[in-house]
Amino acid sequence: MGSTSDRAVSTNDQDDTDDRVTRRRMLAGTAGVVTAAALGGAAVATQGATAAGVTAGRDAAAGAAGVVDGAGGAAGGLVEDLVGGVVGQGPKGAGLFTGWQHALGDPRGSEIAIRGGRSKEGRYGLLFKGAEKFSPPDELLLALARQMAEPGDAVLDNPDIPAGFTFLGQFIDHDMTQDRTPMPEQEIDPLALTNFATPRFDLDSLYGRGRDADPQIYEPGWSGRLQVVRNANGVDDLPRREGGGAICGDPRNDENLIVSQIHLLFVKFHNRLLETGTARHVFEAQELTRHHFQWIIVNDFLRHVVGSATLERFLRYDRRGRPRYHSEFYRPRNRKRPMMPIEYSVAAYRFGHSIIRPHYLLNMRTTPPSGAPIFGSDGNDLRGSRPLPAKFEIDWQHFFEVPGRPAGPRNKSRLIDGKLSPPLLNLPKTVVGDGMASLAERNLLRGKRLGLPAGQDVAEIMDVRPYSNAELGLPDPKNQGWGGKAPLWYYLLKEAELQTGGRRLGEIGGRIVAEVMLGVLDVDRESYFNVSPAFVPVPPIASAPGEFRMGDLVRFAQGY
Repeated sequence: MGSTSDRAVSTNDQDDTDDRVTRRRMLAGTAGVVTAAALGGAAVATQGATAAGVTAGRDAAAGAAGVVDGAGGAAGGLVEDLVGGVVGQGPKGAGLFTGWQHALGDPRGSEIAIRGGRSKEGRYGLLFKGAEKFSPPDELLLALARQMAEPGDAVLDNPDIPAGFTFLGQFIDHDMTQDRTPMPEQEIDPLALTNFATPRFDLDSLYGRGRDADPQIYEPGWSGRLQVVRNANGVDDLPRREGGGAICGDPRNDENLIVSQIHLLFVKFHNRLLETGTARHVFEAQELTRHHFQWIIVNDFLRHVVGSATLERFLRYDRRGRPRYHSEFYRPRNRKRPMMPIEYSVAAYRFGHSIIRPHYLLNMRTTPPSGAPIFGSDGNDLRGSRPLPAKFEIDWQHFFEVPGRPAGPRNKSRLIDGKLSPPLLNLPKTVVGDGMASLAERNLLRGKRLGLPAGQDVAEIMDVRPYSNAELGLPDPKNQGWGGKAPLWYYLLKEAELQTGGRRLGEIGGRIVAEVMLGVLDVDRESYFNVSPAFVPVPPIASAPGEFRMGDLVRFAQGY
């Protein structure tokens, strides 16, 4: 399958209006005009005040309305103790980790392969429709889950993926999976075959339904800025309701104090575009924020988690500097309403559960430094849906490499491997109410229930030598219940461990994640892949033309 220009496009134009009523695109402007000058396969943007062309575009309503690095001396020792230890759950067991309600539930439509047939596509579908579902006995899956606890004496930290990407990955996932379909329509269409929001990276989680429908997200008046408040604790925060929950486009972004602060960063980035005159009005600020977000997904997030070689397998640049995507397996039948593969959402992308630490350093403004566990005693962990405490305000150099800020100490993610942090194997009752406290158990049983294929079957289809169950370290690997095969989620975690030492995804996992995320950007006619002239970040937003990472977004948003 060739590039976008090689593939036929569906003629069902009505689908374009199912999810969004009106779209507005700013094709040029202060930071969006691009010249044809080459930059490593991309074009270099200029920052002239060229008049913007307006076409049918974005929502009109939306605009109208382990050991850590660099720890030295006494302070370094305190930080190492703070970040490197395993922190147990406090007596009250309170606390929500980012996106847990989303992570633990079955999104509408994800049962399509079991209830609708393996060839069906709607909101979800199968990437490998010819592969059989893998249904080993539950007792084998539970035995596998029990051996997935991190050992207490091993080197667990990943030197290549700063911990900020764990939570950026959650933010990205929430933006991709948000379903705004009204409840009556969801009840009529439980498999999400006709009524569903298509996966896009368009920051609906930030902008909501627009100022007309969600005016509380925006500042009063016509500034176009999003609301930021100085809360009672003396720190910047999202606006909040009386009960403490954030007023934002996706409440899942408020379930954890780190993800809510990433959300706040994007709010500030949007506002700074307007305050500095980099964007001349709200529509341009939205467009630029979306395109910089998408750029980060491709050039920072994916480069960290799948590696440059895998990314470049699917992505090339044309002579005008525009990205051109090459597909291998992700070919949704309806390009205007692409499905999300359950092999991606229920298996490959859940590598993120493996990279979660039990505890995070947040800032070093006090002695000892301030940090928090995922789950802990009431008010002292990372649960969200409450005003941000001053002691938990993040200094972002501890999560990303930020230009102009100290180099460390920096939280590292855990290795991508067949192990989970102990808190994830003993989820508190505030997160789960059915007695199944192990996230490993939940993931493995969910994969069986939703009809995922086996890891070895996917390897065969993708023309990759499969690992044996003995190589994967399954319990009782020759047990006939396994049938010589392994669950896809676990297979991909172990593949990363065996091929890369856990420092990034392996070949199959990396290819699935990269191909689906790039494919979603490719079919979105308003993503930065498809604008003309080509979009490339430039100063003052970027460090240099085409050099823009999450740390640059932090620097610009915070005004460093």
